[in-house]
Amino acid sequence: MAQVYEFADSRVPALDSVDLLKSLVLFINKLREEDNVLSYHDRSDGGLFACLAEMAFAGRCGLDIELAADLKQALPALFAEELGCVMQVAESDLDAVLSLAKSVGLAEQVSVVARVRDDQAIHCSVAGELLFSSQRAALEQRWSDVSHQIQRQRDNSECADSEFDLIEEEGVHGLLADLSFNPDEDVAAPFIATGVRPKIAILREQGVNGQVEMAAAFDRAGFQAVDVHMSDLLENRAQLKDFQMLAACGGFSYGDVLGAGSGWASNILYNSKLLDQFKAFFEDENVLGLGVCNGCQMMSQLRELIPGSAAWPHFVRNTSEQFEARLLNVKVEQSPSLLLQGMAGSQLPIVVAHGEGRMQFESDEQQIQAQALIGLRYCDESGTASERYPLNPNGSANGATAITNEDGRFSIMMPHPERLFRSVQHSWADPSWNEDGPWLRIFRNARTLF
Repeated sequence: MAQVYEFADSRVPALDSVDLLKSLVLFINKLREEDNVLSYHDRSDGGLFACLAEMAFAGRCGLDIELAADLKQALPALFAEELGCVMQVAESDLDAVLSLAKSVGLAEQVSVVARVRDDQAIHCSVAGELLFSSQRAALEQRWSDVSHQIQRQRDNSECADSEFDLIEEEGVHGLLADLSFNPDEDVAAPFIATGVRPKIAILREQGVNGQVEMAAAFDRAGFQAVDVHMSDLLENRAQLKDFQMLAACGGFSYGDVLGAGSGWASNILYNSKLLDQFKAFFEDENVLGLGVCNGCQMMSQLRELIPGSAAWPHFVRNTSEQFEARLLNVKVEQSPSLLLQGMAGSQLPIVVAHGEGRMQFESDEQQIQAQALIGLRYCDESGTASERYPLNPNGSANGATAITNEDGRFSIMMPHPERLFRSVQHSWADPSWNEDGPWLRIFRNARTLF
């Protein structure tokens, strides 16, 4: 406010009472124990109005903001960047929440400031007088306008406009989960009960950084995960023939200076010792393989070694011309992939983090052949494959983002299922999920094959 209206104020936000802050922490923790907090946002960056508006943007909903303060106090109440927060609670829990606030000494500090509307309007009233009224989409586009203009000049302008226009489109609600299977069903349990833990090579190269979560996911599914650096294979500290499966992890091998895992793949293709190991491994009909993100890019360039992968694409720069780190919806397709069995038809969120994830086929014929091998597609809320940015972060045709070989033993994908094998790893999770996230099914499926 001071910057916009060019006035100086010597007062700054400060912590006036340590005891009140301690009471607030106690209050929040007790609300969380009772599962009474639906959403939360601090007000210190922009004040109360900015806080509430940002919550409405995230929830794509309207608000009735009602302050009991008089008009003289309206600006400080709405824009002061003092310590504080807004928590959304259910109407049915409101009396209990206010009673708890009183019991911890916050009766004067906690009050109802807004209620969610069924439509997209945002109204702000003070002492019963309507001061401001707008639509959520209009405010959000104003809020995003400067970023949008920068994005148009820095990135692909069509992608920037697509993301900006999505703000005002109706029927867009964000993340969803519609599963064709029960994530609590542990299909690997009978195999784990034998006490046997098949060995999987958690494969990495210089610059790869996704090996820890990959190992954790396979460990949870009953594998003995072994950290295998490419130098281990070169110097005979490890050999692929000793493993039942390999997982090529995500990251930035050689800083991606050669692009899309090319350095990693070249290290194999142009070294006879490594080439012979990988060729023998891929030709063994009793083993499996998974490549994720950088590992996906690398394995796609080894397709001459992998039986049944002639239709695999190369991976090139995202259409947006930027590194994309997002949580997006995908649909699991019916495919030969052994890792995706029992999951077809499911729609659920997954993490992406890549700069070169767009599938590029050498010919139209190759792309047609690949369609039967596609395991995952970026989708909209109806489950329809999407090429629209940012629902599709890289521009791959028909939303394709995972592909398998013809017998389903080797699957490669740009998203990161290993980052979401527990429910608590999701920023949003279906309330019906327990400890196991749906993506753990991929790793359990692998375990059932040994």
